[in-house]
Amino acid sequence: MVLHSPPAKSADQSFMARYLDTLSLVERLHRLLLDVIKDEFERVGVLEINAVQGLLLFNIGEHEVTAGELKSRGYYQGSNVSYNLKKLVDMGYMHHERCAMDRRAVRVRLTERGRAVRDVVADLFMRHADGLQSKAVLDMDGVDTIAGALKRVERYWTDQIRYIY
Repeated sequence: MVLHSPPAKSADQSFMARYLDTLSLVERLHRLLLDVIKDEFERVGVLEINAVQGLLLFNIGEHEVTAGELKSRGYYQGSNVSYNLKKLVDMGYMHHERCAMDRRAVRVRLTERGRAVRDVVADLFMRHADGLQSKAVLDMDGVDTIAGALKRVERYWTDQIRYIY
């Protein structure tokens, strides 16, 4: 059984180099986003939660969700969603209760305190959106182009995972 085969020569080398640069950029942007959120938390005095937890609060918003739903959305790869949810509940940022239909599942929603942190992140993102537009860093067409390209890559990668077996 061969576990590793040599790289295929069919990919155009300049495309391959640009693709790898793009993968690196996506990874760096994610880490930078977390740093930006952390800095905003320090600026406004939100010190007991981390950036991943803040992003969780932002993405939950006004919804009531289960940990499984958050995991399945894939936003929190590399982080322990269950641990972060438990911490947020323990610190009073979220309510939790067992589902009436499936007693194994726990549904969570933001408390007033959690909504305040969600608003901090929302305000930060609004300032960034305004700044990107006003400084002509991105316009609507640019955002649409980036989002469209990333969605196509996401669909391609999802298909690769789905059809591997």
